[in-house]
Amino acid sequence: MSTSSFAQRLAVTGSLPRLGAKNRAPIRIGFLVPLSGNEEYWGRPGLDGCRIWTDWINDRGGLMVAGKRHRVEVIAHDTAPDPVATLEAAREMVERQRVRLILTLGGDSFAPVLHYLMERRVLVATLLPSDLSPDTPYLIAPAEVHPLFNVTGVNWLARTQPQARRVSVCSQTDSLGLPSLAVYRAAFETTGHQVVKEIRYAPDTTEAGAIVAAMLAEKPDVLCWCSSAPPMMQALTEAAYAQGFGGQILACTADNYPRMIARTSPDFMERYTFQFPDFDDPKLADMAFFFRRPNAFFDAYNARFPGEWSAVSWEYASVLDLWHNAVQIADTTEPVSVLAAMKRGRQMTHAFGPARWWGEEIFGIDNALVGDWPVVAIRQGRARIMEFGSVLDWLERNGQLLQRHLEELGQMWHQRLASRSGGRVSPPA
Repeated sequence: MSTSSFAQRLAVTGSLPRLGAKNRAPIRIGFLVPLSGNEEYWGRPGLDGCRIWTDWINDRGGLMVAGKRHRVEVIAHDTAPDPVATLEAAREMVERQRVRLILTLGGDSFAPVLHYLMERRVLVATLLPSDLSPDTPYLIAPAEVHPLFNVTGVNWLARTQPQARRVSVCSQTDSLGLPSLAVYRAAFETTGHQVVKEIRYAPDTTEAGAIVAAMLAEKPDVLCWCSSAPPMMQALTEAAYAQGFGGQILACTADNYPRMIARTSPDFMERYTFQFPDFDDPKLADMAFFFRRPNAFFDAYNARFPGEWSAVSWEYASVLDLWHNAVQIADTTEPVSVLAAMKRGRQMTHAFGPARWWGEEIFGIDNALVGDWPVVAIRQGRARIMEFGSVLDWLERNGQLLQRHLEELGQMWHQRLASRSGGRVSPPA
């Protein structure tokens, strides 16, 4: 079977016949993510990407299952405002709308519904493998292995900027920030970097200038923003520029980097290393990975949502691609059968090449799809891939070290499971 994406083949070739699916029941996908608040930037761009993917499928007749085509619908709910309402939305999706897959950012806003969804054997795809545990057999992380891939940026910086040894780190104290901090701690230890300052801040903190000033007091060569939310990432970067920092910056993302360039300088941003490329990158053009022809998706996204491309714009859509490939193999949308098709042979191709289902050592279950990940830097005003680093190789060498740092921050699966059990929301009567 071809490894090319069904949706991408439709978009690029337009070669399949238009077969009607108007009178058949639609196949519904649930989208439970923050669409407001501090984490909106991890959700809304991804919903836009899913709309492009479903339009590509539906414009050519729908998704083929058991010899019949069905339209695909995405049903979205904002998980940010109210956990009780989120649980009710999950019940509506599962019990009345019969969704076949739920996409989520994961983390704190999703935690109240996780137990219910696992009890109902719902296939759920998260962007945060730190949600995984032995109690979540139907929860998978097939697109993004945040924050494990951040080790590749640290390794690249250590090789290319060997003189930059002193690091100041900051991270928010939530389910995105603390696992990221643990990974950066472990990565810096393996490369011999000296962490001279560590600041942890509340997720609703806006005092970027004060945080940067405290980090600069230790005269670091590198500032690391870990996985700060995009508005905070931008504020920290602008504060570092305003306070005269001349060293390297390391972070998970650089969403809306043209704005950061405009508010700092091109030379300043060429010292910024992160993990998410634009999909018109020349190093993606000729790669035969599953999410084929990434430039076509990138162009379609920017035409429809100009200026909105972000780290998550493509990720939920890439999960839909992986899911659809498994539906083709299983010839059904039944969650358990689709999951078995996805995990056959313990290997699958993800957005950046071959990957393996992994995770028992850290998450208690092999439900994270781990492979290579790009290291990205700004060059002449554009995000460009510097190299691809092997996350699996790093984990094989340094897994025990990472476990120690995760445990120190209370982020190992058994620690999170114990804390999560106290925050469960009871279903409405």
